[in-house]
Amino acid sequence: MKKIEIIIRPGMLELVRDALNKLDLKGMNYTDIRGYGRQHGHTEVYRGATYQVDFLPKVKIELVINDEQVEQVINTVVATARTGKVGDGKIFVSEVLDAIRIRTGERGTNAI
Repeated sequence: MKKIEIIIRPGMLELVRDALNKLDLKGMNYTDIRGYGRQHGHTEVYRGATYQVDFLPKVKIELVINDEQVEQVINTVVATARTGKVGDGKIFVSEVLDAIRIRTGERGTNAI
């Protein structure tokens, strides 16, 4: 099993979610986050004062999937979320040692 963490622009959430739903995934979670990297933020003016916004809004999607689905998920996200501009996001893939469904006690791939 693998855990996929996808960090994308907030405006891409619905497109990516719809594309991932077509892959017959069992479920996903998302979180509104803020971060910075090569995009470097921007300046804003509020009530006449200028200030630097370093942490930009992003969305993090988390999935735990079977090993066989990893490349398909990555390819789908890249094809859907890519604009070609700085700030498109990142995908992280991690090994999952075990998963347990609390309701039934199922373990491993049966739990996802």
